[in-house]
Amino acid sequence: MTKVYIINTNKNNDINAEQTMLQEEKCAAFYTPWKYYIDTIEANDIVFLYSSGVGIVARGIATGIVEVRDYGGQPDEERYMYLNRFQLLNQPLSAANVTGIIRDVAGADFDIKWNQTMIPIAYNFGIKVWQHITRYCM
Repeated sequence: MTKVYIINTNKNNDINAEQTMLQEEKCAAFYTPWKYYIDTIEANDIVFLYSSGVGIVARGIATGIVEVRDYGGQPDEERYMYLNRFQLLNQPLSAANVTGIIRDVAGADFDIKWNQTMIPIAYNFGIKVWQHITRYCM
């Protein structure tokens, strides 16, 4: 079954990480243990790229193929996956708006801890976010 992930672009640690993800149309994570989170993403999973302090800035569909390369002068410290149907949002979707969209389905007690490398969300919540982006952010 398709899963949904929000991946942090890591711009607070390295502004180039976010730029590279957006330019190369991929999601990525760096260093142990975070880099191994990418391995849990499967083909056709939905991926949103989240920029800290801005919101969701891009989306795509995972290829399911994990790639590895050097990062920060260290061998094999970046694990990444290209995203099909990659789209940059014309208008970022803020963390507050993402939470609000999901609360409309899940209830007022739902919350997301945004300070994580990868955030899995339920498929039905992810579809609502995808639909909102299609209608209002593209």
